[in-house]
Amino acid sequence: MTKLKEWEEVRKEFFTKEELLVSNFKCSLIEEVIKARNDKGISQKKLEKLSGVKQPIIARMEKGVTSPQIDTLIKILNPLGYTLGVIPLDKK
Repeated sequence: MTKLKEWEEVRKEFFTKEELLVSNFKCSLIEEVIKARNDKGISQKKLEKLSGVKQPIIARMEKGVTSPQIDTLIKILNPLGYTLGVIPLDKK
């Protein structure tokens, strides 16, 4: 009988460590943007008015259809009370 592989095993077979890091980062980043928007009770349409970024762009970003440019992220994060930063990796 063929053993089914877990998704993590399959991912590791097809993607490099760097590709997985980028993918995980993008997912985490988008999750945080969505959480911040929801925590503030702001709709995508309201965020469009506050940030100047069109609602369809915000929707595509939140669905993971597109990868936003850094300047777009900053425009979206600013009215939510956030910004981007660079932090050191914990190398143990």
